[in-house]
Amino acid sequence: MMRTGESCKEASARKRSLANTKKKVRVGCWNVRTLYSTGRTAQVMKEMRRYKIGILGISECRWSGFGRLKTKTGEIILYSGRDDEIHQSGVALALDKESAKCLECWAPISDRIISARFYSRYIKTSIIQVYAPTNEAEVEAKDDCYDQLQKVIDSVPKHDILVLMGDWNAKVGERQVGEERVMGKEALKCVRNDNGERFVEFCATNNLVITTTSFPHKDIHKYTWTSPDDRTRNQIDHVVVNSCFKRSVFDTWSYRGADISSDHNLVVAVMQLKLCRIGKKAGNTSKYECSKLRIPEDENLN
Repeated sequence: MMRTGESCKEASARKRSLANTKKKVRVGCWNVRTLYSTGRTAQVMKEMRRYKIGILGISECRWSGFGRLKTKTGEIILYSGRDDEIHQSGVALALDKESAKCLECWAPISDRIISARFYSRYIKTSIIQVYAPTNEAEVEAKDDCYDQLQKVIDSVPKHDILVLMGDWNAKVGERQVGEERVMGKEALKCVRNDNGERFVEFCATNNLVITTTSFPHKDIHKYTWTSPDDRTRNQIDHVVVNSCFKRSVFDTWSYRGADISSDHNLVVAVMQLKLCRIGKKAGNTSKYECSKLRIPEDENLN
């Protein structure tokens, strides 16, 4: 299916694959606090190019409505915000020139969820950017967000690589008994909050792996949020992938050097498609015992 407003010529020219067995792709998520200020978008795109990110999920872009725009430097931004003129929340996906050529379709779900699907030669990739309510938000708001997210996941084809990323406001802490398939042993040590409980349970239900807890790094490359007084650091932004493709994620960590005057750090995951080899069927090397087929001699015939 072609995107809205896309010509047949543009659709036929799209031949690049996002998920590639020979090339690594860098995807990231970042709570930038706002894009609704002069020069802010250009600054974010500059950092995106600096860290060579193909697809960047953005939380709190604070744009109203939904749409698609092209920056002066060639990136494509897909955004989904509130229907009113209150510039709060909002999510977006920023695509570099190469990733934009792989885009098949996208959907603005709400001011907290946006999804996109990308073409690949072998397996297509579905990416969902999420900005979850804070831990202090009302239970109804949290339930609505996760209910919407579950509907989006249910609509994703089962054979796709599924990547969920964003600001989950979830402190997961250390892995507990029975969570070996959901998270690794490398999470930032902390006390798990209510959002963390919801997040881990959601991942377990949907057979997802939290990649931000799977790779050994120093704590400075694990925490993703810093309090205003610079005393508290938490890991609340995460990148998640469906478990059958967890081998396709080589590493996930946060960058403190990316600077847009936000209290959140840039989180980046490096991915390269790993496919299972189809082994050759072994030939039947067993030998028949032909001696058992011989008819014993009848002594009466002699």
